[in-house]
Amino acid sequence: MTKTKTKKEKIVDLKPKAEKITDDQLKKVQETINNINKIQMELGMLETRKHRMLHDIATIQDQLAVMQGEFEKEYGTFDINIQDGTINYKKDEPSDS
Repeated sequence: MTKTKTKKEKIVDLKPKAEKITDDQLKKVQETINNINKIQMELGMLETRKHRMLHDIATIQDQLAVMQGEFEKEYGTFDINIQDGTINYKKDEPSDS
C-alpha cells in the first residue's frame, strides 16, 4: 500500500478502491441473508398457526359455555364429572332421583 504525505501532513491512499466484494464473500452473505429470510418465514407461519389455534380454542370455550348453560337450566348445575357423567349437586341440594 503506497501512501504519500502532502504539505499538511495528510496521508493519501493511492491504492485503488475495490468495486465489489469477493465471490466467496458474496456467497457467504447471500447464504446468511437467505437463512434469516427462511427463519423469518417459518416464524410467520408459526404465528399464523398460533393465531388460528387461539381462535379455535376461543370458539370451543364458547361451545362449552353454551353446554354449561344448558346443564344449569336442565339440572340446576353444570358441575359434571367429565369422566363418568355424574352430576355433582351441592351437598345441601337433593337430587331429583
